[in-house]
Amino acid sequence: PAAPDITRYTKEPLASRTSGTDVPTGAAQRFVSGRDIPKEWWTLFKSPALNALIERALRNNPNVQSALATLRAAKQGVYAQEGKYFPLVQANFNPVQQQLANNPLGATSTPVVAGAPVNPFSVITAQLTVAYTLDVWGLNRRTVEALQAMADNQRFQVEAAYLTLAANVAVAAITEASLRGQIDATNELIKINRSMVNTLRQQFEKGAVTRGDLALQEAALAQEEATLPPLRKALQQNRDLLAALVGGFPSEEPHETFMLADLHLPADLPVSLPSQLIEQRPDVRAAQELLHSAAAQIGVATANILPSFTISGNAGYTNFTLSNLLAPQNAFWLIAGNATQTLFDGGTLFHLREQAKDNYQAAAWTYRGTVVTAVQNVSDSLRAIQNDADELRAAQGFERAANISFEQARRQFQEGSVNVLILLTAQQAYLQATIQVVQARAARLSDTAALFQALGGGWWNRAEPFQAQIVNVSTGETKTIAEPPQTH
Repeated sequence: PAAPDITRYTKEPLASRTSGTDVPTGAAQRFVSGRDIPKEWWTLFKSPALNALIERALRNNPNVQSALATLRAAKQGVYAQEGKYFPLVQANFNPVQQQLANNPLGATSTPVVAGAPVNPFSVITAQLTVAYTLDVWGLNRRTVEALQAMADNQRFQVEAAYLTLAANVAVAAITEASLRGQIDATNELIKINRSMVNTLRQQFEKGAVTRGDLALQEAALAQEEATLPPLRKALQQNRDLLAALVGGFPSEEPHETFMLADLHLPADLPVSLPSQLIEQRPDVRAAQELLHSAAAQIGVATANILPSFTISGNAGYTNFTLSNLLAPQNAFWLIAGNATQTLFDGGTLFHLREQAKDNYQAAAWTYRGTVVTAVQNVSDSLRAIQNDADELRAAQGFERAANISFEQARRQFQEGSVNVLILLTAQQAYLQATIQVVQARAARLSDTAALFQALGGGWWNRAEPFQAQIVNVSTGETKTIAEPPQTH
């Protein structure tokens, strides 16, 4: 199919550069049109722990292993169908012993040896049979073509599984870093809050504040402490997710841990042209192969309507005894041709061909929908990255202002110039601002990973043969398969 007739992903041009801030995950990013994507795009985050985790996941993940096994099965189906390009040759050896009844006149129909009938007797036949169906109308060629397209579809399903797995591991690692950052920020505020509670208790004992003021601060402390269990639960569930992605159980969670400070934001972001995107996205290539297979099935249905031609022959020996089986007079042979044309089947073959045409139309619309979704994914990622930078800058401004306000409110409260409600308001604003900064930093990392996934992940840049570790689920045996990468 033709590439989409568009030159950019969004209606209005995006800024070529995002805004920058003063944290490692807040640096400005630059969109580079037409730049290629590295095959291991996750290394751009400069995290050795992330690199090791993704590499281990690609080796051990059950979904990837299942996709590889399905790919091997699909290729075996192609090889099996290609065998029909050649004649079918069969050898047969048939020894038979039998006894015939006498006829009503008293004579026998059994063989005669030395003038006397032999009953029971043996008949031994050895023969070679050859049959070949002429592929006049391309029935077998189009069938092989359809199966090969399905195998190619599965090939791209494997690529999609690799890409999705790498992106899921990266996002899960970023989520862990975000949760740890939120937990650390909450713990720091809880520490400050506890100090404030202790101060208020001392003031309450001296009669400087009311019991209501102390109760308000204690309630604020309890409220902040209540936000920790959900964060810890989310962190542990995320660790379980990472263990599953790597192919392990929750009790085998990975030893790698992630913090936002350990993840660096890639400065240059590739932006492929929409015409290139359809060659790079595994899901688009998979949908294209489904369309290819549907087209070949029309040829199969057409060939089934037309006559079929077969040539067959057999030759061998038959005799009553094994010792004389190969004597020249016991030889026989047969050559036959066959032409078959369906004259009436109630319209079955015609409607099967119409069905194949309709399946092709369905596959064509599915392909178009996949392309539209692919372009939408890239557009969404670009817009998210552009706005994430602005969101982080705003969140950091909010955090600085909230921190100043909180410090002033705390100092003024200690001096007795403001009441506890003002202090609590400033404290809650600072907590909210701190959490927003952590979430905004994580969002930039996650949306950057989403962009690499939306653009196809760079699988076509593997210079070495495609390699995968295949694990036999029954025996645990591991082997490496290799085949040339399919490039565009």
